[in-house]
Amino acid sequence: MSVLCLPKRLAAAAAVLGLFGIGSAGAATATALKPDQQPDFARVIVRFKPQADAVKARPLAMRATSAEAKDIAQVRGTTLGLRHAATLQARRSLDNRTHVYTANGMSSAELAKRLAADSEVESVEVDRWWKRYAVPNDEFYATAASKGVAAGQWYLKAPDSTVLSSINAPAAWDKSTGTGVVVAVLDTGVRMDHPDLAGQFVQGYDLIGFSSGTTAIASANDGDGADNDPSDPGDWVDQSDITSGRLGSSCTADDIGTSSWHGTRVAGLIAAVTNNGQGMAGLAYGAKVQPVRVLGKCGGWASDIAAGMRWAAGVDVPGLPTNATPAKVINMSLGGDGACSSTYQDAITAAYNKGTSVVVAAGNGVENDDPTKEGGIAVGTPANCANVIAVAGLRHAGTKVGFSNLGPQVTISAPGGNCVNDANGPCLYPMLTTTNSGATTPAANSNAFNFGGFGTSFSTPLVSATIALMLQVDPTLTPAKIKAALQSSARAFPPAAAGVAQCVAGNSTQPQLECNCTTSTCGAGMLDANAAVVAVTPTTTTPTTPTTPTTPTDTSSGGGGGGGAMSGLWLAALGLAIVALRWPKPRLARIRSK
Repeated sequence: MSVLCLPKRLAAAAAVLGLFGIGSAGAATATALKPDQQPDFARVIVRFKPQADAVKARPLAMRATSAEAKDIAQVRGTTLGLRHAATLQARRSLDNRTHVYTANGMSSAELAKRLAADSEVESVEVDRWWKRYAVPNDEFYATAASKGVAAGQWYLKAPDSTVLSSINAPAAWDKSTGTGVVVAVLDTGVRMDHPDLAGQFVQGYDLIGFSSGTTAIASANDGDGADNDPSDPGDWVDQSDITSGRLGSSCTADDIGTSSWHGTRVAGLIAAVTNNGQGMAGLAYGAKVQPVRVLGKCGGWASDIAAGMRWAAGVDVPGLPTNATPAKVINMSLGGDGACSSTYQDAITAAYNKGTSVVVAAGNGVENDDPTKEGGIAVGTPANCANVIAVAGLRHAGTKVGFSNLGPQVTISAPGGNCVNDANGPCLYPMLTTTNSGATTPAANSNAFNFGGFGTSFSTPLVSATIALMLQVDPTLTPAKIKAALQSSARAFPPAAAGVAQCVAGNSTQPQLECNCTTSTCGAGMLDANAAVVAVTPTTTTPTTPTTPTTPTDTSSGGGGGGGAMSGLWLAALGLAIVALRWPKPRLARIRSK
């Protein structure tokens, strides 16, 4: 299973990419069992048929309270379990007939097989365990050029002969900053006390720990279950976590590492405060971020992520409060391997039908089970689901960056960060963004920045923020129109670079590192924020100059001569108006870069 994008040290023998954390030399993790692969614990997502007796006997309202939803789900689960020699424990309800159940004494696969044969069950799948997408774990990452990245936020600037994949944000800012648009970030939560993110949030939600049990609470790391506090308490893993087993056997020594602050990094790329004389510029700095916390220590459940998608889009989820500020864009810099599941697809479809665009990272190649795969394999899930905008990563030169997955499901590509220098120099083209200075727990009001980020996790928020810019100029845009406009406005990939292989079309299982992009491998082209905004800006009709009447007519009720006087003033005013219309209008000066 792939993970999101922040650094992790692998052992010296490991390949370029890896999971977040610090590797432990000699640690044997290839056979470590994930929470969804335990032989004696099962967790599945069951969808009942609409006409099932269990559904008709006691309907579940979409706005049911948490207690009501769990009670109804438990009644249905108890009856179902009795028919298949399983004691089912209700956990979460995703809609009025889809529920998460756990059971002891068997594997998830075994329980899914039993329940799938039931005449009242429409579908059943294993509730899989997901992690953040990883990043290339090369030796240049930690140095961060001593905070002196010469190119600065190169990815936002106008493209030039050296940096071809930059997205031309300054031209877009003349037209839009994303004001009035809410972008949901489904991630590890955020640090809302970061000075360069102050005031940039609307109310979010923490969905980790909704399911009862000590493992869920330990993963949440905030001492409680689901609630309305989506702040990130840190997702570090230390040896005591491994020794105690409180995070489950899927967490091993290879997961040991400092906190990622991944959601804060994603949020900064979208909406960091701009023109405040400090820090960095966010692409859609007029937009608001809605943090939806779905990932904790070592990852998170697919069902929590699916519920997060629904809630963020304003879809009612049993047991959760109504979202008062539904998002028009959902950013998911997360995922894993395999085909799109019905749980993900149902949640995406629900959001899509609400008018919300779902933007997903294509993934960073390395698979959790096979660290020898260095990058560029088939698009991961949920980026391979229908009705999403899947984003691949580019080097500064416009070629596919080595770690990025690729394939026909990619919608568009955007900068993902890369180094082009030798081992003795700083990294030249990383993705600069907000973070927290705490190694484990957060440092209060930390005005920290990361100067060496990489990954499709960071390509994705650039697309999400561009959509926010588009929605400000035309709030009526549908997800389908937004996707079409992004594709039609994308800049063509540059001519094939000498000495670089051609990207191979299809869903390859073999790594493809840096390669020359095509529209069948890296999407429609390179993201251009300005062109995307222009593509959806409503056209206006040029006013027609009124024709001067040859014989002015007095329509006033005043005395004689009034009509003549009014006509003279009208003609004089018309002349001034014509001059004014032809005179160039002054433009507001705007900061072009930070």
